[in-house]
Amino acid sequence: MESGGSTIRHRVVIVGGGFGGVYTAIHLAKLWRGRNDVSVTLVSRDNFFLMTPFLFEAGSGVLDPRHAVTAIRRLLDPPARFVEADVEGIDFDRKAVTVRHAPDTEPYDLPYDQLVLSLGGVTNLRIIPGSEHAMTFKTLADAIYWRNHVIDMFEYADTREHDEGRRIPMSFAIVGAGLVGVELMGELTSFVRNISRSYPNARRTTPRFYLIEAGPHILPEMERDLADYAAKVLRDRGVDVRTGTPVRRIEPGRLHLPDGSAIEAGTIVLAAGVAPNPMLASFPLEKDRKGRLVVDGAMRSASRRDVWAIGDCASIPDPEGKPYPQLAQHALREARVLARNITEVLRGTGKKPEPFVYRTLGTLASLGHYDGVGRVMKVKLRGFPAWWVWRSYYLMQMPRFERKLRIILDWTVALFFRNDIVKLDLFGQEHPIRQKRVPPAFAGGDGATPSPSPAVESPAFAASR
Repeated sequence: MESGGSTIRHRVVIVGGGFGGVYTAIHLAKLWRGRNDVSVTLVSRDNFFLMTPFLFEAGSGVLDPRHAVTAIRRLLDPPARFVEADVEGIDFDRKAVTVRHAPDTEPYDLPYDQLVLSLGGVTNLRIIPGSEHAMTFKTLADAIYWRNHVIDMFEYADTREHDEGRRIPMSFAIVGAGLVGVELMGELTSFVRNISRSYPNARRTTPRFYLIEAGPHILPEMERDLADYAAKVLRDRGVDVRTGTPVRRIEPGRLHLPDGSAIEAGTIVLAAGVAPNPMLASFPLEKDRKGRLVVDGAMRSASRRDVWAIGDCASIPDPEGKPYPQLAQHALREARVLARNITEVLRGTGKKPEPFVYRTLGTLASLGHYDGVGRVMKVKLRGFPAWWVWRSYYLMQMPRFERKLRIILDWTVALFFRNDIVKLDLFGQEHPIRQKRVPPAFAGGDGATPSPSPAVESPAFAASR
């Protein structure tokens, strides 16, 4: 293969367009700038990089969904390039990644000398029976779907004349009270409060919010006093925070609890943990008990010297042998070290790859309503200061100045106007939710005979991923 008149001697292929994959490609491009004998290829099914901390505000409409993402192509400089495709398989013996741009196109191989796996994780749908009936909240599509659904619950509830008919559609449950569950509940309470002003009939019924956690406390990533502050803030907003309550089973519009009781809700979101990308199971590489790839401190696979792993799909040990947490701030720094390690291997200097060593700067969580909680180094923050630091930190992490400017403009506009209630229907009549029917427990309650209605969206999530 030729490039600029020189034979390419080193090929690096990166699979996955999250924090780890994108920033590894960016750092490699900087380290190999001006070289035309090296190729760095980043493969992802999406042509955009998602700033996941902004997913909550993109869902509620505080941010335009386009402003929470940026085009990967515009982040990469030569010798790095981007390929939009699905990965169909990896032949570790031939050192080739087989990809396909679309189902109706021919697959082709991307040969590599060094391979980086940054496949991320997926919502753990095996942790609770019936999890396929809950919404997930991990992708931009999830956020848009969640927004449409919450608005649709208000549209439906506004047509009900009696409180009983509005009770279930005006009930919202989130299973899992880690960072994702708590931040989503914080944004949800703010979103519901704002849009309810446009639904005079629906707002006659007080919304019910349920935050269900199997563990003894919410926010296990934080110190107890900070987690207790978050719990108090949410309870003051009317959220029923239940800890030590593992959900036994999920049905359409219903959560079954250990004591035999059930919670009925028109909106159920599962945020109870992350599982490794299912593709990892087919790879002949060593994995830990959770299914993540086993790597050494330098992020090199324990099974193959030419394979590296980063981010949520990797079990990267700290100096004490414990896996680092699956957080964006870690992936950003892992990428810098990984790029240096791959560079040293390609240059053949004989230098031993350096282990990744990082001590977290702290953890922050936005609770909506200009409120937040967290710690930055040794300083504990609560309320508006925590919320402001959270926004400022992630704004600075967003690539490209024009994206930062658009986000600032969105935030400024949101100070003066209510959340928009326009649904972003990207599917029309083919939307997967329209393949469902309203469960009887949801359709009844207004004195009419409960009956499915194809014009009303179901509270159950049509799992199509």
